[in-house]
Amino acid sequence: MAADLSDPKAALRAYLQGTRDDLIWKLDGLSEREVRLPRTTTGNNLLGLLKHCLNVEAGYFGPTFGREFPTPDELVPMAAFDEDPQADWYAREDETKDGLIDLYRRVGAFADETIEELPLDAPGRVPWFRPGTQDVTLQRIIIHVTCDLARHAGQADIMREQHDMAIGLRQDSSIIPEDYDWPAYVSKLTKLADRFA
Repeated sequence: MAADLSDPKAALRAYLQGTRDDLIWKLDGLSEREVRLPRTTTGNNLLGLLKHCLNVEAGYFGPTFGREFPTPDELVPMAAFDEDPQADWYAREDETKDGLIDLYRRVGAFADETIEELPLDAPGRVPWFRPGTQDVTLQRIIIHVTCDLARHAGQADIMREQHDMAIGLRQDSSIIPEDYDWPAYVSKLTKLADRFA
């Protein structure tokens, strides 16, 4: 059933869930190696993006509003970042694609409980924000997290496109022309850019 987008909270939840779904489907059909393989010069990888996003949601929809994820030992503890600032950007050897996808879905359900239980103007406090900006509302956090996740979903889009051209708006809906001559298109854009060399 589609969300009632005339209701502000339902609309915010629908966009948040859509972004979660987009992140997960970018891992669809890929092996453990393929989702872990660094795709950028800074080591970004599809599974690491997902792990980072689940930790983001658990933090913003948990401690910010006085809640704790039921199994906090499954998340990256804040102390881990003292030893490795990239601790939530890659999957450890004992973590799997399916396990992290399952954890992300459970974190999403946990975040949705926070959203369901509280009004949009419910106060929260983000201890890792700069002093003077730490006091927030649930509405602000939903928007903040959705924007953060959407940014990472965009990174996942590019990484997956570079891997196997799995592109599109959503898994069930593409706005990309089918049977398009992509090499010719890239050549055309390269020639256009070269005019400004």
